[in-house]
Amino acid sequence: MTVHDFTVEAADASERSLGDYAGKTLLIVNVASKCGLTPQYEGLESLYQDLHGRGLEILGFPCNQFGGQEPGTNDEIQSFCSTNYNVTFPVLSKVEVNGPGAAPLYQYLRSEAPGDFGPESGFLYEHIKKSRPEAIGTDEVKWNFTKFLVDGEGVVVRRYEPTVTPEEIRKDLDAALA
Repeated sequence: MTVHDFTVEAADASERSLGDYAGKTLLIVNVASKCGLTPQYEGLESLYQDLHGRGLEILGFPCNQFGGQEPGTNDEIQSFCSTNYNVTFPVLSKVEVNGPGAAPLYQYLRSEAPGDFGPESGFLYEHIKKSRPEAIGTDEVKWNFTKFLVDGEGVVVRRYEPTVTPEEIRKDLDAALA
């Protein structure tokens, strides 16, 4: 099984096969409009503009599981992304990334790259330790803007915790696209 075996729902409720991205490097990100990390949209869009022509695809999945920071409808989210950050990469339908209702894609991503979120993550670690202590030491997505790098074969290569910025991922993307 690979990421290419999954189908997801687009913001307009149509289905999208991730098999359509075979041969492309993917960066899959759970996003939110009302988060302290929301400005990462700017960095993600910059990566997309710079690297899309070389085979990068970024897929944003809105999620409201962290502090209710993505309360809007799919249409409202699309408008927010376009108006505030000129996002041109696909922002798909809102999903759950943890728990019994987690999207199958996210169950798979978490199992393939459980993450290493720890004290070195700074302020966000302290926040999560207080607000979601049960998540520490698990494969759960800890917060908005967790990123998964997937190669052209659909294999999960790496997980980046929320505080890792798009700019910090650039060297890994350049290597994956080489």
